[in-house]
Amino acid sequence: MNTKYSLRERILNKEVVVGMFYKFNSQSIVEMVGNAGFDFVIIDMEHSNYSNYDVEGLIRAAECVGMSSVVRIKEAIPEDVLHCLDSGADGVQIPSITSIDTAKDVCLSSKYYPEGNRGLSMTQRAAMYTVWNKEISYIEHANQNSLVIVHVESKEIADKVDELLEIPQLDVIFVGPSDLSQSMGKPGKSNDPEVVLVIEEVFKKTLAKGKAVGIYCATPNDIKKYVQLGATYIAYGSDVTAMAGALKSMKKSVDELFDN
Repeated sequence: MNTKYSLRERILNKEVVVGMFYKFNSQSIVEMVGNAGFDFVIIDMEHSNYSNYDVEGLIRAAECVGMSSVVRIKEAIPEDVLHCLDSGADGVQIPSITSIDTAKDVCLSSKYYPEGNRGLSMTQRAAMYTVWNKEISYIEHANQNSLVIVHVESKEIADKVDELLEIPQLDVIFVGPSDLSQSMGKPGKSNDPEVVLVIEEVFKKTLAKGKAVGIYCATPNDIKKYVQLGATYIAYGSDVTAMAGALKSMKKSVDELFDN
């Protein structure tokens, strides 16, 4: 882990960073992920049952082990962005984009004036509960370091990626291969040539605009493939897949003892 720079700075510097989706509600497991060396964890509010209070605790656990935290919010609404950034998340990942106007509104809520319209409070955790003590102002620090990631997970939005890339607050386009394949009538077929072609086109357009691109990867081979195509924000599996895989492997090793 490189803790000298914020996650946003690392990505802007074109460093490849690797994290995982996080779905369990356990601060201890967050610490394990950080101690294992992951750069960030994506706290998944979209597909898990977290309260805002739960999320703040998970963010705090990540900080304890020097790991960055990104929150995939429940849906593309400014309120969710506000709660997560106020709780101290390093960034937000915005799913379920159905229109360019929606993306613009939500991205605006990630920054304070003059870069956006995020609601200002100095009493929340991100501002150290009114006792901010860094060299630059809290507002400047927040605007410099809040990472904004927008999902492209449908063919409709993939076709409009040029418009998405005009949003100034947006740092990373994140491709969701599974949802994209489903939107193309090929559910689960992330490696289908037609799906791959759309992914590669999104990558090319994003990189040409000087923005970063990220993607979900299920295997090390996927990581190698997409890093070679220019991805720098890698979501590799999840805590659920890691634990389920380890448990299956453990049970298989026991079963093999008695196969004879």
